[in-house]
Amino acid sequence: MAKLILIRHGECIWHSKNDFTGWMDVPLSADGIIDAIKAGSRISRIKLNIVVTSMQIRAVEAAMIALTQNENDKMPILVRENKTIEDWITTNNKVMEKGVIPVFQNQALNIQCELQYCNSIKIRDTEDEYIVPWCASYDKPLQNDACMNDTAKRTIPFFRDTIIPLLRKGRNVMLSAHNNSLRPVVMCIDESEKASVVEIPTGKPLCYEFIEGKLKKIPL
Repeated sequence: MAKLILIRHGECIWHSKNDFTGWMDVPLSADGIIDAIKAGSRISRIKLNIVVTSMQIRAVEAAMIALTQNENDKMPILVRENKTIEDWITTNNKVMEKGVIPVFQNQALNIQCELQYCNSIKIRDTEDEYIVPWCASYDKPLQNDACMNDTAKRTIPFFRDTIIPLLRKGRNVMLSAHNNSLRPVVMCIDESEKASVVEIPTGKPLCYEFIEGKLKKIPL
């Protein structure tokens, strides 16, 4: 039975300075690296076949660092070819069998883009009631027109159309992304509309098993 792993990246350098990042390409901080190692240790015995991350470097770093802890003897490679995931797998199936885990980047998993450049402490000190809806709300945008509902409109179709077929074929898949782009995935899996109460912990991946067309959460 195929497994799905969800990893949320940990602290990045801007977070350590209390700044929101949005779509800025910011690397992990030292604490974020430690979280990625912890996450990798928790899934070290699962032999992954495919990894998909957002376009942000912090999500790629979290995935690659986690893979250093894997007991799988296969080697991860970052795929930069302009092909669909399925097309690349079809073309490179023999390469994968010989010992390669492809790591794909896809903008569907990008973070919700809000409050970029803003200092989170300053916002919380002055407008705490303003920040809470952004952190928890599904359909209430703040500074621009983006909200989690907009993120879900790209994340959920990608998950259903690309990731689920891979699981149906028995492939173990890991998604490495952000809290607000993984929340809609969990919402889709649980068939729930309560995205605001979903929290993806850093350093503690969520693991699901694909059984008879359904994903069931299992402990690590």
